[in-house]
Amino acid sequence: MNRLKRLAAVLSLALAVIMVSLPQRAQAQDVCHGRFVNPITDICWGCLFPLTVGEIPIWPSSKPDTDNPILPVCACLSPLPRIGIAVGFWEPVRLADVTMKPWCFVNLGGISLDPGFAIGQKTLAGASAVGGKQQMTGGWHVHWYMYPLIYWLELVADFLCLEPGSIDLLYLTEIDPLWQDSELTLIINPEAVVFSNPLAVAACAADCVASTVSKPLDPLFWCAGCQGTMYPLNGNIAAQSGHVQGSRLALDRFAFKLHRMGIAWGTSGTQGLCDKYIMPIMQKSQYRFQATNPVPGSGPGACMPIGGTSMVPGSGQMLPVIGEDMGYLVWRKRNCCVL
Repeated sequence: MNRLKRLAAVLSLALAVIMVSLPQRAQAQDVCHGRFVNPITDICWGCLFPLTVGEIPIWPSSKPDTDNPILPVCACLSPLPRIGIAVGFWEPVRLADVTMKPWCFVNLGGISLDPGFAIGQKTLAGASAVGGKQQMTGGWHVHWYMYPLIYWLELVADFLCLEPGSIDLLYLTEIDPLWQDSELTLIINPEAVVFSNPLAVAACAADCVASTVSKPLDPLFWCAGCQGTMYPLNGNIAAQSGHVQGSRLALDRFAFKLHRMGIAWGTSGTQGLCDKYIMPIMQKSQYRFQATNPVPGSGPGACMPIGGTSMVPGSGQMLPVIGEDMGYLVWRKRNCCVL
């Protein structure tokens, strides 16, 4: 009888330990990871190039570039009347957290600022979260920061051509209902219905090749190259093959969403020499994304264009458990009439 009592006590204790540990393990998956970006060592400064005057490369680069103005001389009436030189360069202007954990600020050291009420709480889904069919889906959130790095460091004398300001949090998808629901997203991208067919999706294979070898095919605006399709413009990824591919696709869609909403504007080409211009259909070739978390991007694939293969920059960019929250630095092409 005493042995049975002892066995029952041991089993009860073991059951209690298991019940206590289960919530802790569930919470461990929700722990936010990240680190602050070092503005010197974590930045791939080679992504600043090529530097051009007109169509002439002053500082050439093997990285693909957008089309530059033909003439090296330019004239503008706004924001200041001026005659200058048509310069083209790539500028780091934004930081982005891309994570499946709501309120996880990856590039701010991995802090979690949960407001305490159920908003933005998507179902955590991913290769490390659940198994079965949901293993190939993802529900991503994006936090968009102002990060005008060249302006801070005063690397270019003509501040008229640079994005001014200080680091600031500009956008949270947790409070955006259009980012949560694919049906509501149709309000800003009704054309998604037109491109939801096998022929339109098959055309994205050409964009994948072009984005990897050179630069994206801007006429195929509904394609995100090797990452998938741009629609819907939210973080619900139905076909995900890893955190790097899923997070890059979510960031591609978010950038397009900002252009569609009139928040992000065009800065490249002859039209951008004097000032920014409205670009409701984003030109994919205007952007490059460089990883900052969990591992800063470096080497030939450090700042791939939108739609470029995630195999090269994705190698070693996802660490199990501690490195599944992604951070990116956004490089934007700038053509400007310099005084």
